[in-house]
Amino acid sequence: MAPPTLHIIGTLAANAGSVERLPAALVALPEAQRGMVRKIEFRPGIFLFPVKTPTLPPATHTNCYIIGGDEMIVIDPASPYEEEQKNLDAFIDSLMAEGRRVREIFITHHHPDHYAGVDHLRAKLSVPVAAHPLTADRLAGKLKIDRHVEDNELIELAGEPGWRLRALYTPGHTRGHLCFYEEITGAIMTGDLIVGIGTVVIDPPEGNMRQYYDSLQMLLELPKLSSLFPAHGPAIGSAAPKIREYIEHRTMRENKILDAVRAGAGTPSEIVAHAYTDVSPTLYWLAERSTVAHLEKLEEDGLISSRDGERYYTA
Repeated sequence: MAPPTLHIIGTLAANAGSVERLPAALVALPEAQRGMVRKIEFRPGIFLFPVKTPTLPPATHTNCYIIGGDEMIVIDPASPYEEEQKNLDAFIDSLMAEGRRVREIFITHHHPDHYAGVDHLRAKLSVPVAAHPLTADRLAGKLKIDRHVEDNELIELAGEPGWRLRALYTPGHTRGHLCFYEEITGAIMTGDLIVGIGTVVIDPPEGNMRQYYDSLQMLLELPKLSSLFPAHGPAIGSAAPKIREYIEHRTMRENKILDAVRAGAGTPSEIVAHAYTDVSPTLYWLAERSTVAHLEKLEEDGLISSRDGERYYTA
């Protein structure tokens, strides 16, 4: 539900017996006075709080998610900037003032624009930090992970209406990537598997295009799908069409890459110039990283070959 509508319905319900209080209650939020929107509640107990991070363009922020009721978890407290950390602290404090408590911090994967604020928040809240074992390995010496999250782990959070988060192992963008599937509503916190702005970079050797396809397909086969809540960009209301769009986009790009190799382009930079004519040349350096991932998959499929020890490809 769109956040303004959710606020109106919630306020009406809370003041059903006191109509005289409604006008003041409806405009109590800063957003109602044209104030800046930072905390966004898309569904009861699913809060998005974007924080500025040194992430890749076109994104400028990483979405931190706070989920639950009496018990809450925090996913990707990502900002290294002190002012942004203070803003997130203030929001979490406002939730805890309602009698809630934070149980745990989760990290979707090991990229700095997803974990840079973890140590600050752990010290403030005195709660453990959890991640996939492969993410923990990549962060050894940088960030202490208190426990490992395995594929299919269920995280149940107390409160009304209740939350059942299923941790899903979804490699492709990174080897240890996790998504979190809320089974009751069908909402998915997608991390960097799917984003709301631009596309996802698949950068070998950490990124793997075949695994990425498989992870997208796995999400598409979940029994209940409603919304996608990505780490970058806006929420996505129609989950299945967006996942299919991602699969179709990657297939289109892979076909263009294969056509470029068949036409005689050999190096990744030459192939990008042929296959990414719809992308600004200023972003070719990013496109080249995903192109290499597609080329590795095409070589595994037996459709192209490369020279030994070189990134030069022929069909």
